[in-house]
Amino acid sequence: MVEDEKHLADSVARRLQEEGYSVDMAHDGEEGSRLASSKKYHLIVLDLLLPKKDGLQVLKELRRERVQSMVLVLSVKSAIEDRVEGLHAGADDYLSKPFAFAELIARVESLLRRQGVEQRPILRIADLELDVQTRSVRRGTRSIHLTSKEFLLLELLMRNKNRILTRREIAEQVWGYNFDTGTNVVDVYVNYLRKGIDEGFPKRLLHTVRGVGFILKEE
Repeated sequence: MVEDEKHLADSVARRLQEEGYSVDMAHDGEEGSRLASSKKYHLIVLDLLLPKKDGLQVLKELRRERVQSMVLVLSVKSAIEDRVEGLHAGADDYLSKPFAFAELIARVESLLRRQGVEQRPILRIADLELDVQTRSVRRGTRSIHLTSKEFLLLELLMRNKNRILTRREIAEQVWGYNFDTGTNVVDVYVNYLRKGIDEGFPKRLLHTVRGVGFILKEE
């Protein structure tokens, strides 16, 4: 990961490590270019506005050197022309800041699947199954339709099953690292999700821990 904003870089690296990935970090373009050229990485997460050497220049140099690593650009530059320029320079995907950590993880997994890197596509708890690759959810014999945000919320809860997630953690992971935690959107979407995965079933899986947050577990 090449990112000069150290707080953000640490947060993203920690989130990726929680998913089982090994992460090396660089905080400027020169160091990022050196690392990317000297080691074989499955994926490079690359900021564009970097000190010492611009991220776009790093990307172009890597492609000229025929570095085969997938590159996910992560940048505050969000205009269409910026995205087009990044993709033309050799990026495999482009995600604008601010972003949701859950979407970043989904894009990382998608790029790694394209490379043939083995993933854990199906998450399970009790009779609830979530297929990361097909973006489908099933409980028992019932197929459950979820919106994109509900799906990201459920995926986050299933990856952290049996662990309490605070409202702030959920907000940062699903809605973005600079999310306004003064709103009640997390509770609203938890209620939507609860209706989808628990309503009509004898055992509840999604539980509220009063004053703390939410947890997905078997009763």
